[in-house]
Amino acid sequence: MNQCEQRRGLYRAEYEHDACGVGMVADLGNKASHDIVANGLTVLKRLMHRGATGNDPRTGDGAGILMRIPDAFFRKTVKGLPPAGEYGVAMIFGAVGEEATIEATVKSEGISVLGWRDVPVDPKAIGDDARSVMPRIRQVLVGSLGSLGSLGSLGLTGAAGSSLAAGSAGVETGNTKDSKDPKDPNSLAFERKLYVARRLIEKKLKDGYICSMSSKTIVYKGLLLATQMENFYKDLNDKDFVSPFAIVHQRYSTNTFPSWPLAHPFRAIAHNGEINALKGNLNALSARESSLKSAVFGDDLKKLLPLVKAGQSDSASLDNMFELLVAAGRDAPHAMLMLLPQAWGAKYHMGHDVRGFYEYHSALMEPWDGPAAVAFTDGTSLGATLDRNGLRPARWTLTKSGLFVLASEAGVLDIPAKEVARQGRLRPGAMLWLDLAKHRLMEDTELKTYYARRQPYRRWVEENRISISGLFTEIVPSEVPHDLAVEQSRFGYSLEDLNLILKPMAETGHEPVGAMGNDAALAVLSKKPRLLFDYFKQLFAQVTNPPIDPIREELVMSLMTYIGNVGNILEETPAHAHLVKLRRPVLTDDELKRLEKIDDRGFKTVALPMFFESPASASPQQQGSALRFALEKLRADALAAVSSGAKIIVLSDKSNRRIDESTNRRIDESTNRRILESSSDSVPARGERRQRRAREGGGAAVRRSDRPVRRGARDNALRASPWLRRDGDQSLPRP
Repeated sequence: MNQCEQRRGLYRAEYEHDACGVGMVADLGNKASHDIVANGLTVLKRLMHRGATGNDPRTGDGAGILMRIPDAFFRKTVKGLPPAGEYGVAMIFGAVGEEATIEATVKSEGISVLGWRDVPVDPKAIGDDARSVMPRIRQVLVGSLGSLGSLGSLGLTGAAGSSLAAGSAGVETGNTKDSKDPKDPNSLAFERKLYVARRLIEKKLKDGYICSMSSKTIVYKGLLLATQMENFYKDLNDKDFVSPFAIVHQRYSTNTFPSWPLAHPFRAIAHNGEINALKGNLNALSARESSLKSAVFGDDLKKLLPLVKAGQSDSASLDNMFELLVAAGRDAPHAMLMLLPQAWGAKYHMGHDVRGFYEYHSALMEPWDGPAAVAFTDGTSLGATLDRNGLRPARWTLTKSGLFVLASEAGVLDIPAKEVARQGRLRPGAMLWLDLAKHRLMEDTELKTYYARRQPYRRWVEENRISISGLFTEIVPSEVPHDLAVEQSRFGYSLEDLNLILKPMAETGHEPVGAMGNDAALAVLSKKPRLLFDYFKQLFAQVTNPPIDPIREELVMSLMTYIGNVGNILEETPAHAHLVKLRRPVLTDDELKRLEKIDDRGFKTVALPMFFESPASASPQQQGSALRFALEKLRADALAAVSSGAKIIVLSDKSNRRIDESTNRRIDESTNRRILESSSDSVPARGERRQRRAREGGGAAVRRSDRPVRRGARDNALRASPWLRRDGDQSLPRP
């Protein structure tokens, strides 16, 4: 089942994106019925044109359905089953031969394995390509240790035996009482344990995939066409296969390889679109994993790391994040408002409390931006939302009988006009929520106002905002250095940069536009010196998005960023709003000076110079050694500064900057221990050094602190470094 993660040529699984059809059907009265499942499959069939096939016309890109666990169906199959809500079902692709690993992991989390069940399927109902890679599809029934009988008494088999056929006659139905209250602490704790167990199993499986593992929901999906679902999965035709809601999805894998695991829905969401901020978001999440804490997870939180499995599609990663936030205690709408926020800039009309909610959470969580129509559920109720640009459609209808349907387009169910009570469409950034327990449809304004006022987010932002007069409000010209030409040469500016790019921008205030494209070599492959920022390129939507930028799309885009983010996204405190807000990532010299003077607000700043000596007469090997030494020292200085309480590190290319004396004393000892760890093995022999000094005229050309130094000589080398002088000399050497 790891075929989607294999590297084939230039293929990378993490670049998987979708452009699909999504829909959901629900009974607002929370009444489970087979009609809801049947209507969900009808919606799926009528969205089939939004999917695709390959060279095999009977193999689709993927289709599936997510619904509440049909308790009556499993009771007909399994006698003596624990009460609804006290057992869970794991839907598993593959993992043949790894049953012992799964069972051991489940039991290690205090959960009992009831038995295994082969899901009845008809391989002839699907295409040849899909059948050639079809995994074995099984279900594992599990339960909390306090409420279960023995394996044999439940009528199920162990992993090695033949499973009980669905719908066997004469099987006792057992206890049929309703599910527990979804807010019951025991129910929530059991669901969290199943989540932890699934993540542990996922990290151990070599060739398997868990579609779902929950006490509330179950997923049936595969490399199918919408019309094949009922014929392939025989369970879906059983009249006792009932649910109060169904979320369906027909996949169109945009320029990617379809596979069984990548079919939607995932465990909690079905997504039409693509997440363009994926790489940056995953990097940010990885950086803050060590800071995460959760009262509800406790020590189990460490078992979840890494939170997002590497090599997944963008939709699967979004599903992982949504699951985490909900399992950690947030309501499902709250979690989705964090992940897919609406536009809330200064020019966007909205209430003060809602704006405060979004500003607070913008510092807590990066937006998972991109064209998106998402249907989601917490297993009890369900909702849907659009991205802030509204680049995917979603239309909905509520009938007088309480039937609700939402899909990527209208007309997916035949509903007479006289039966329609309400209907509409999701606008950009809007959300709706079906609270099935309270039989209510909550639309965008009501929903966001409710969550914006659950905590004093607006007051937290206002009281903790870093406010400095004049900071980031206007651009002040920088001082022109006396040796401008030398500085331009040092930093790699060319005549083309000056005449064709900078000059037009300075004269007209507009970005220069050219018609011939850029045929220069990529910076990383170029043999010419290039500016540092030439090595970085902005990622953009390359598949289905229109071109957008933060200037022309100011209403929905922003360059705002923060300094001082609190790493723990699983808690909400006023401290999360205590940070410096930057309107843009590029700062002027004046702004940088102001930023350095906010030590009294808890943001201590340390400036570290990036200059180092590397004489022109030095060989390439010597220059490389000098650069390595300088980078190692800069890294050690930064670590030491952070250890001493610094919140902001300024890497300075200004020759008149240096570390102050107090900072020198704090970081000197730490630097001495850390420096040159990685380069100590490359120290030349004494004879080689003597020969090199002779070639260089006695060694005067290369400073001792600029070449590889033995461990025993590190302290002397650092004391000789011009950047750590304590003799009162205020001058710094020029390169």
